[in-house]
Amino acid sequence: MTHELLIRAKQRLLQMHYESGVGHIGGNLSCLDMLMTLYHEVLDDNDEFVLSKGHAAGAMYVTLWSLGVLTDDDLRSFHKDGTRLSGHPPLQGIPEIPFATGSLGHGLSLSCGLALGRKLKQEPGRVFCLMSDGEWNEGSNWEALIFLKHHHLDNLTLIVDLNGLQGMGPTRDIADLSPLANKFRAFGLSTVEVNGHDCESLVTVLQQRESEPIAVVANTTKGMGVSFMENRFEWHYLPIREEQYRQAILELSKECAKNSVEPS
Repeated sequence: MTHELLIRAKQRLLQMHYESGVGHIGGNLSCLDMLMTLYHEVLDDNDEFVLSKGHAAGAMYVTLWSLGVLTDDDLRSFHKDGTRLSGHPPLQGIPEIPFATGSLGHGLSLSCGLALGRKLKQEPGRVFCLMSDGEWNEGSNWEALIFLKHHHLDNLTLIVDLNGLQGMGPTRDIADLSPLANKFRAFGLSTVEVNGHDCESLVTVLQQRESEPIAVVANTTKGMGVSFMENRFEWHYLPIREEQYRQAILELSKECAKNSVEPS
């Protein structure tokens, strides 16, 4: 995956949200690097992915667009009447989306079921589940941890997009669960922390196999790549206006050009 492709995906994400007039942009930008890395560098035909943080559907759709699974026409229909691409991932004939998600706290349990099924049928492949950090307010996730540890689901990797912000403010102010990595270790998971925007490090971490289920705590920035969105919790919900959209596209274009310059 090239840097140019990653930047183009971010620009296409912004265009899609600008044209549809809907929000959830900040959480999409915090996890887009991970989704692009997973789909372009890690997943193979035997693997499955579950987007538990369903409000990041835009990042999922743009990643599938970057692979040629979805078209520009598909993206232009985002969040509109009759679309396949609703505001949260639907179960509407897109094989890469195995479950409708959006109500938080369900994705890990669904992933546990997929992983256990694979083990019982002795099928190859792994299951990856991307979650938000605010999602850990949901008690069902802690029940799922008990289940996946009890059944030794070493074919499951859960990834937490730890951007520190949720809809109503900082996660530490809503229900402080830090340090989250230590809690996963207490449940017996093989746990690693990584920069969720460092694609090379992500590849290394996500390709590893362990004898226990793996938890990847990815430290990220909400609104990553757009100066006026970064670490601002209001971008959990806000749609983007025309002037803001043009500024964001310009910033990303400059970032792309800067990284395209050959070193002297």
